[in-house]
Amino acid sequence: MKLYPFPQAPLEKAIAKRMLTLPSPHREWFADRWMQKPYKKSFIEHKAMPLITLVAKCKNWSDEEFNTELAAWDAKFYDAEAEVLRPLVQGDGLLQLMQKNVPAERVQALLRKLAEDRHE
Repeated sequence: MKLYPFPQAPLEKAIAKRMLTLPSPHREWFADRWMQKPYKKSFIEHKAMPLITLVAKCKNWSDEEFNTELAAWDAKFYDAEAEVLRPLVQGDGLLQLMQKNVPAERVQALLRKLAEDRHE
């Protein structure tokens, strides 16, 4: 998937802000990993940025394009990661303009992806 050129710094800031409001034990689990550079880089590149791309571009895609891109995104999520990413889909804070006019069924498909594609 071609990544949307969303600036990484505001995305990291949104994730860090969300991390502060996570319930325990998700906050501790995610905070421990977020401080590790390899994890942080991987999380941004393989989970957060593709999600932003899907949110930003899905308004203009056909159902087939959206379903293809969603299926191609092969990320698996831990519970804490899903808790961090869910507000990015639901219109929290910084990204509200990007979520505007996203069809409700696509929002639900993205939330389902976060809820169902889990690490064992």
